[in-house]
Amino acid sequence: MSVKVFLNEDEMPRQWYNLAADLPSPLQPPLGPDGNPVSPDQLSPVFPMNLIEQEVSPSRWIDIPQGVLDLLVRWRPSPLHRARHLEQALDTPAKIYYKNESVSPAGSHKPNTAVAQAWYNKEFGIKKLTTETGAGQWGSALSFACSLLGLECKVFMVRISFDQKPFRKIMMQAWGGHCVASPSEETAAGRDILANDPDTPGSLGIAISEAIEQAVTDTSGQTRYSLGSVLNHVLLHQTIIGLEAKKQLAKIGEQKVDVVIGCVGGGSNFAGLAFPFINDKINGAEIDIIPVEPASCPTLTRAPFAYDHGDVARMTPLLAMHTLGHRFIPPPIHAGGLRYHGMAPLVSQTVVEGLSAPRAIHQLDCYQSAILFARTEGIIAAPETSHAIAAVIQEANKAKEEAKEKTILFNLSGHGIMDLNGYDLFFKDVLTNYALPEEDIRQSLELIEQFPKPALNKTGKW
Repeated sequence: MSVKVFLNEDEMPRQWYNLAADLPSPLQPPLGPDGNPVSPDQLSPVFPMNLIEQEVSPSRWIDIPQGVLDLLVRWRPSPLHRARHLEQALDTPAKIYYKNESVSPAGSHKPNTAVAQAWYNKEFGIKKLTTETGAGQWGSALSFACSLLGLECKVFMVRISFDQKPFRKIMMQAWGGHCVASPSEETAAGRDILANDPDTPGSLGIAISEAIEQAVTDTSGQTRYSLGSVLNHVLLHQTIIGLEAKKQLAKIGEQKVDVVIGCVGGGSNFAGLAFPFINDKINGAEIDIIPVEPASCPTLTRAPFAYDHGDVARMTPLLAMHTLGHRFIPPPIHAGGLRYHGMAPLVSQTVVEGLSAPRAIHQLDCYQSAILFARTEGIIAAPETSHAIAAVIQEANKAKEEAKEKTILFNLSGHGIMDLNGYDLFFKDVLTNYALPEEDIRQSLELIEQFPKPALNKTGKW
């Protein structure tokens, strides 16, 4: 019985797939403070122009430079696994496959874009990158990428995760990254937050503000900001996951995928697996695409599609996305990578269009699912990934109830070896479920009522 499907290095995709080229209803542009669309030049203090060109590109396929391929080949192509033992435990007629992104040096999917962004920045002459991180996966990945390319790396880590996940900080340090808890005293944005709430657990929105501020205030012009999710070029780089998966499924004769699942916080790992399959759906394939988020941070399932900033200090443009409000402070659940207030505009538009159907799951259900996965497949998954696993189990049980053979594919976006404290608290019955009160959402959204309203553009086909 085959349980792993490999590709040779020369079979690795040579292009990234850009879903923006195929969306039935196009994305609405980012807006500046004056309400007008942001120009590429306005983004140049934050990102190098070669990445800005990718961000706004209308091209369906974008070549992966040989220099980036030489970096990716250190761990790619990643294996596709058949979860036969999980299938047996569930007694399901469904076939379950997962793309194992935990095999990267940083243990997650994040290096797929980290090495690309670091390479493009170095090509542009940049010497230092600043960024934010939630659970630490992105900060670790960018520190790793910068170490390969000889760049400095400064990481602002959400305070609650800084305290909960000390080994992530050590990983960053091992790769030469400098990690500080956010909010910090190092930036005006951080000092302002601490003055109002010294005990804040922090948020990705705050950490983004700090990272951008340090980038744009470097008078030497040698620093830029790097983002681990949300933006088009980040999601673009991750599509190598889904493109590889399609090749691997074809290699073993799988003709059709019925369900594609990924956890979703900012959108990068879900998009990386799902976007190539969403293209199939646009072209007539019958596929259920499910982004899964925490019930305590229900950006896609309960928040409106609106224009909002990506950070607390409002340094980013207004983006048309599902959002809980840029001032939203999420509860300190252990899936730190899923605690972002907003969602990638591209992912949001797939929900508006009906191409994907989001689902929210409580953290206890996710941990229970992750334990079953660990005791059948052997991999201890990241708390973020456990959300995808929980939805996979739901879909496999549904297939059993309906007595239908289905092919389910999900992204195992990272391992949880650096997140064992969360498992420890689960075993000790310390963790609880938390459904975000509607009043909290309403209050958080009051700040964005003044912003322009995006149109709910959709064809009604799905």
